[in-house]
Amino acid sequence: MAAGATGDGATGDGATIASLDARLIRVPLTRPWGADVTAVGVIATHVVRSDGGEGWGFSWTPQIGAEAVHALLTNDIAAAAVGRAAEPGAQWRALWQHLHEAGGGGITTIALAGLDLALWDAATRAAGTSLSGFLGPRRDSVRAYGSGVNLHYSLEELVAQVQRWVDAGFDAVKVKVGKPDVAEDLERLQAVREVLGPDRSLMIDANQRWELDRATQSLEVLAAVAPAWIEEPLRADDLYGHIELAGRLEASSGIPIAVGENLHNVFRFDDFLRTGAAQIVQPNVVRVGGITPFLGITAIAAEYGAAVHPHLLPELSGQLALTLPAVPGVPEPMAEDVEDAGFGALGVLDGPSPVRIAGGTLTEVPHAGLGIRFS
Repeated sequence: MAAGATGDGATGDGATIASLDARLIRVPLTRPWGADVTAVGVIATHVVRSDGGEGWGFSWTPQIGAEAVHALLTNDIAAAAVGRAAEPGAQWRALWQHLHEAGGGGITTIALAGLDLALWDAATRAAGTSLSGFLGPRRDSVRAYGSGVNLHYSLEELVAQVQRWVDAGFDAVKVKVGKPDVAEDLERLQAVREVLGPDRSLMIDANQRWELDRATQSLEVLAAVAPAWIEEPLRADDLYGHIELAGRLEASSGIPIAVGENLHNVFRFDDFLRTGAAQIVQPNVVRVGGITPFLGITAIAAEYGAAVHPHLLPELSGQLALTLPAVPGVPEPMAEDVEDAGFGALGVLDGPSPVRIAGGTLTEVPHAGLGIRFS
């Protein structure tokens, strides 16, 4: 595992955390992600340092668990954080260990992200720069791909969505699979491929709907549309199932496996990469606990030669993608743009978005800190 991957750090300027506040915001989705996912919960955080510096961050979860995250931040994390070093990363591991009785990942890491992001925002604002300026940009732009939570769409709605992405200039898109009959998945993907043509990339996401044998059989059929990857084919907890599936796919279609949106700490990412269970990782910067562990995960991925395509939240993950080092022989990072789901599109930001996505490309808009504050 990469040195420092679990978020250890050293204090620098001596500033400490003076206070941490959090408030819960419910954000309705323009396009529901299903009958039971019509909104996302944003827990907006504000940290004040002993030197007067301020930072704003957030935690995030679709529909479920936002109240629990808010309670963990206000009841446990704030009390444990006040008086500790305010340098980003300096106290992440100690706080994670402090929360471990509530779980090593999931609600605990989602909540920790609220503090971690606010500390990074405060540090970059104090330095008079943006996050990419603070970390060091490696590229001016990243490729973005169109994405949607669309398994419940009719075939006509799905095709229309893909056509919108093509018209907007995306050269890569991702759609959901996992219908009861794989023949219906194939029909839908063939229609999508017809819109995309042979040269645009098509990624597919099963959202943990299959078990091992069904995944194997389904991917034998869906290989006909040349998927660029299969995302979360099995339960995210099933490491050994992914190892077996990776071996089967290597011997047949060669479709790479992508995981990460439901892995919650660096140890699980290391497990999947070390065992060859995945070839692509998609850490969600909030679900893993913030920028501090996110950077550790990307360092691990570089060691194993795995591609990193951050999951969702392009306003932040897109900024981070601009800073990731290029690894020889490994595809450049991409940013995921879920239709009508960005904070800017949902109208919840107090100011312009820190990134712009146009023509299938993400670039930064000038801003200070993370550039993400909620109205």
